[in-house]
Amino acid sequence: MRQMMMASALAFATVATTAPIAAAQAQTMMPVQTINGTRLDVVATGEVTRVPDIARISTGVITTATTASAALEQNAVQMRKVRDALRRAGIADNDIQTSSINLYPDYRQDERGGGNPQLIGYRAQNEVTVKFRDIANTGKILDALVAQGANQINGPMLSIDKPEAALDEARTRALANARSRAELYARATGKKVGRIVAISESGGGMPGPVYGRAAMMAESSKIDPGEQSLGVTLNVTFELE
Repeated sequence: MRQMMMASALAFATVATTAPIAAAQAQTMMPVQTINGTRLDVVATGEVTRVPDIARISTGVITTATTASAALEQNAVQMRKVRDALRRAGIADNDIQTSSINLYPDYRQDERGGGNPQLIGYRAQNEVTVKFRDIANTGKILDALVAQGANQINGPMLSIDKPEAALDEARTRALANARSRAELYARATGKKVGRIVAISESGGGMPGPVYGRAAMMAESSKIDPGEQSLGVTLNVTFELE
């Protein structure tokens, strides 16, 4: 009798321990999606255009002096004027970022030749990257920088600050283009477009930055933003019935 009770308890324990495992396995098993009709893979792109609303430039000061400390000190004075000019123009502190500070020795080659280069002083360079949120005033700000001693200006680099809404529109267009192409194939083969089996996004996205150049700006310099294209490419799998 005791042996029968022990056997029953063991059998119950075995069922109790295996049941959760079987349930867990059932939960992790995913149904395999099958295509009953004809599979059609389409690659389609959607594009939209937007006017850039952000301009970035690199600007700074190069100073030279007979000693390293003097070159750095003069540079700091000039850069302070440049930063003050940016703040007066309404540029926020978080839109001004130091990009590089460099100090180089200056040498002069012996004119008679054959001799070693002579150290004649030092060159200090300080550059900041500036983000302009009002492109229409970029030219005036660049002119002000030059007036305050900025002798290095590179850019502008034009871009779109918040592109997600535009990219979503491009995605919608890409999907519409994919379905239109699927309809064309369906008509050509005497079928009709059924369900979408899979969608994946590849390529496209943000456009590359557009560069201009503003060396020594003339008075009332003007920046033309133009337009930029944003595109999204979709790989869409349809079932043709």
